[in-house]
Amino acid sequence: MNAAPPVVTAAELGVDDEERPARVLSGFPGRLVGGVALGLALLSVWQVFRPLAQGSQYYLVIFLAVALPLVYLSYRSWWGPLDRADGPSVLDWLLAAITLVVCLYPVLPIRIGDAGGGYDAFLDRQGMLAPLDVVMGGLLLVLVLEACRRTTGVILPVVCLVFLGYGYYGGLLPQDWSIAHAGLDVDQIVDALYNSGSGFYGTPLDVAASYIVLFTLYGAVLEFSGAARFFVDLSVSLFRRSHSAAGRTAVASGFLLGTVSGSGTATAVSTGAVTWPILRKAGYRPEQAGGMLAAAGVGAILSPPTLGVAAFIVAEYLDVSYVTVLGWALIPTLLYYLGILLSVEIDARRIHADGRAPVDLADGPRPTPWWKLLGRFGYHFSSLIVIVVLLLADVSATRAVVYATALALLLAIPDRMLRSAAATDAASATDLTKTPAEQSTTESVEGGSVRAEGHRWSRKSVGQFVIEALRSLSYGMRSALPVVAVCAAAGVITAMTTKTGLGAQLAALLVKAGSALSDDPAVVLATTAVLAAIALSLLGLAVPVTASFVIGWVIIGPALLDLHVAAPAAAMFVFYFSVLSEVTPPTALAAVGAAAVTGAKAMPTMWHALRYALPAFLVPLMFVLTDSGEHLLGRGAVLDVLWVSAAACVGVAALAAATGGWLFGIGAIGPIPRVIAAGAGLILLYPNPVATGLGLGVLVVAVLAGLLDRANRTSTDTP
Repeated sequence: MNAAPPVVTAAELGVDDEERPARVLSGFPGRLVGGVALGLALLSVWQVFRPLAQGSQYYLVIFLAVALPLVYLSYRSWWGPLDRADGPSVLDWLLAAITLVVCLYPVLPIRIGDAGGGYDAFLDRQGMLAPLDVVMGGLLLVLVLEACRRTTGVILPVVCLVFLGYGYYGGLLPQDWSIAHAGLDVDQIVDALYNSGSGFYGTPLDVAASYIVLFTLYGAVLEFSGAARFFVDLSVSLFRRSHSAAGRTAVASGFLLGTVSGSGTATAVSTGAVTWPILRKAGYRPEQAGGMLAAAGVGAILSPPTLGVAAFIVAEYLDVSYVTVLGWALIPTLLYYLGILLSVEIDARRIHADGRAPVDLADGPRPTPWWKLLGRFGYHFSSLIVIVVLLLADVSATRAVVYATALALLLAIPDRMLRSAAATDAASATDLTKTPAEQSTTESVEGGSVRAEGHRWSRKSVGQFVIEALRSLSYGMRSALPVVAVCAAAGVITAMTTKTGLGAQLAALLVKAGSALSDDPAVVLATTAVLAAIALSLLGLAVPVTASFVIGWVIIGPALLDLHVAAPAAAMFVFYFSVLSEVTPPTALAAVGAAAVTGAKAMPTMWHALRYALPAFLVPLMFVLTDSGEHLLGRGAVLDVLWVSAAACVGVAALAAATGGWLFGIGAIGPIPRVIAAGAGLILLYPNPVATGLGLGVLVVAVLAGLLDRANRTSTDTP
């Protein structure tokens, strides 16, 4: 008798797209961190409706002063005997205290010689910092980099040090080099980082403190309200009776959870814990299932209405509303999931043809019908709808998500009442490995005592509900700490790039490399775009998505803009390739999380994830190759948007057939048809009417080659 696997959540594993595992705190440290995190969450909400009178940068100083010490208490140092896994060490407490003082120094109204004196006095010294200012700024730099190392690893801090070294030693470079500059002294570097709008308190941290934290709180409250469980139950119920039900369920669950998660790794882990038993029954190998879960999970960073962190920075850099960025992301997100679904359908047919499915998925407990689930718990969609409606009504994104969070908190009340009444159906829908005897036990427990408790709201149960709600807010704030550390560190990169003019110089070098092949503008643009895509993919191997986008935008963005690519197309190009690097070996964190759930080896899982997502890697190139590529972002006439989107769909289908080795209606295909199908897909992804016609013609040739290949195999197999 097989016991059902435990449902492992992202919170339990402590993983996120930009995060190392956090400590599980208890006792006084747990209460302190939880209480402070809750207070910071409430301050973030307060700032939406009653902004601090001293301005946004003052708020960022306070925000970082509270958030950064929490990193030292919540994350291990990994420094041998100085480290503790079960709680903060003496060193951690000391660093947290120093961080608090250093971060609050700009606003402390204490005069210390020619330094101190409060926030206004600190700003007045911009460009002429006092010695104590320089010391405090240098300490904050070290503390930010150490916090970043604890949460994301050593690579991003090293990248920041490289940029700092360039800023300091740039004057020693040969002056005939285009990237040479006069060099910055320590005072200038600290001033740029500590007392300007482009350093620690620049756009990345502003976005983190003003937008990302609020959406993270929303996701945590949605999980508390039962919405995440409903989305998975609904996916299982919708696809239970088809041959490709297992794969469809995993992808649909990833998409639905991704709309509220914005985290690829968390989505892959959460859906994998529930859908892995189904995938295993359907005949999926652990590495294959993990790759699918990772690819579907990474789509969470691309899925409206809560795109990944970098999407908020896109809106801030381009000075557009967040709803505008959501509109740009809609069609590319559908294309991404189209590619994964086609790969899933191909896999299902291969598994069925090979006879690898040990059981019929129609056997076993019947899930709750989808229409019944929708009738009972469909209200969980309402908070998502509220966000979209409010954004369309020109309500700010920050207020929209706060209102949606409040609604989700309220919806947790009927969820607890209705969930107990539907406990039997929910258990059948999400626990498919239990025997009938185990199912009846679950029914007696969940349908009896739990139901009775769910329908009686005593003073004790109300108090417990309030405590759990506050804990969800506190956890949401804690889960955002790695992003805060990354965004503060990203300020080092933006400040050095801005101060030295490095971005423009590297952009010019990138365009020059593209011009070396041809003088034709189309060839130069295509070559530059391919080089930029490779650079972003490689960059994503080393640093998190947020930092990858920031670096890519300040360096690659200007190169594309210089070639007359529209700013929205250039920004979304950088955004998508920054995100897609999450499924690129050898550092695909979503694949690592999925492999932990399925028991697979990490590296093969990464390669399977790359195979599932490969068609989507080429779609962002469409944004920049021609002016028509903007239509994929929903920009332009309706007919133009439709024909470009249709061509992209056919191109993605051709690439899925090439990577999967299967043509629908024909079956398995050999190497020659696969190569032809890949060529057709590449041509179709060039948004030009002539190229589209040519690509369709090549695809017809691929189909004919597939038919011929099947006929040859049939004649060979016939005795």
